[in-house]
Amino acid sequence: MSIPYLPDAVTVPFFERLQRLYDAMDRGYARAADAYGFHCDGCADNCCRTRFRHHTHLEYLFLLQGVASLDAKKQLRVQSRAAQICRSYDRADEQGLQVRVMCPLNIDGRCILYAYRPMICRLHGIAHQLRKPGQSTIYGPGCTTFDERSGDKPYFQFDRTPFYMDMVRLENEFKQNAGLTARIKMTIARMIVTSA
Repeated sequence: MSIPYLPDAVTVPFFERLQRLYDAMDRGYARAADAYGFHCDGCADNCCRTRFRHHTHLEYLFLLQGVASLDAKKQLRVQSRAAQICRSYDRADEQGLQVRVMCPLNIDGRCILYAYRPMICRLHGIAHQLRKPGQSTIYGPGCTTFDERSGDKPYFQFDRTPFYMDMVRLENEFKQNAGLTARIKMTIARMIVTSA
């Protein structure tokens, strides 16, 4: 996939709106985490090893803005790690295997582009619900560490639906303004490799 050049006049207003949506996600997540007394402080089952696939052009381009903000040495390190991870995924896919590989942005146990991390990185880990039109509410579990630490506590309503709906609307508006029609489904590693 080639990365389109989009002028700041197109991207900046949408990046600002995306950041406001991210802030709302972070506040919602924090309320739920506080209700459970759960705080992500690292674990053996690190979610940064999960092979999340991201689907929005807006988040993709916002993440690339974050990568571009790194100094040249860190950019090269991240690009090299991303390429290695993509090769690991490709080999595993060829063999029909599942692999858990650390995200290329996690260095020394921390995300170096935390402010730029995509939606699923912000919402993952806590028990949640999702309401699809015309269907029963779907309840999702928390991560293994959440279940171990807080799984016995009463459910605190953490509804992802409004965040997903707002993201869909924002993405659709962005694609229309930017003249984008293709769909994407990429890991963070693939986003970085594609941008290099």
